[in-house]
Amino acid sequence: MFHPDRRHFSLMMLAALAACGSQGPEFKRYSGPPVTQVVVNKGQRRMYLLSGTSVLKAYDFGLGNQPIGHKQFEGDGKTPEGMYYVDRFNPRSRYHLSVGISYPNPYDVAYAAQFGRSAGGDIMFHGRGPEGNKLVREKRDWTAGCITVSDEEMEDIYAMLTPGVPVMIYP
Repeated sequence: MFHPDRRHFSLMMLAALAACGSQGPEFKRYSGPPVTQVVVNKGQRRMYLLSGTSVLKAYDFGLGNQPIGHKQFEGDGKTPEGMYYVDRFNPRSRYHLSVGISYPNPYDVAYAAQFGRSAGGDIMFHGRGPEGNKLVREKRDWTAGCITVSDEEMEDIYAMLTPGVPVMIYP
C-alpha cells in the first residue's frame, strides 16, 4: 500500500526537479541517426561524425599548440592519435561546452611512465568560449591538446554524441 505522505513527498521532489531543469541553459536536441563513430584527421583539420558509413556532419577544427605528432606527456601541447571513446560531458566548460575523450589509455600511461612522466589528461572536444575566440584570431592551434570548434558547432556536437562513441584520431 502506498502511504499518502510518500506520495506528497514524491510529488514535491518531482516539482523541485522540474524547476531545477527549467533554470539552466537551453541545449540543442538531436533526433537524427545515432553517431556511431567520430573520425578526426589532424593533418586535414577535418572531423567527421558518422552513423555507420554515412557522414552526418563534418567540421574544421583547431588542435593543440604543437599539432604534429601523438600526445606523449602532460604539457607537450600535442593532440593524441589513436582510438579513444567519448567518456564525459561538461555543460559548464570555460570553453562554452566540452565533450571528453578517454585519453590517456593504458598504453599512453605506460609509455609516459617509462620516462617517469605523466601522460596528461583532460583531452576534449570543446568550443572556443570568450578566451578561445581571442586566441583563435592569433593562432589556429592554441589548445593544450584539445580539439576546438566554434561554439555553435560545439552545441551540435554536444547534442549528437553519447558516452561510449568511438573516437578515431588520425595523424
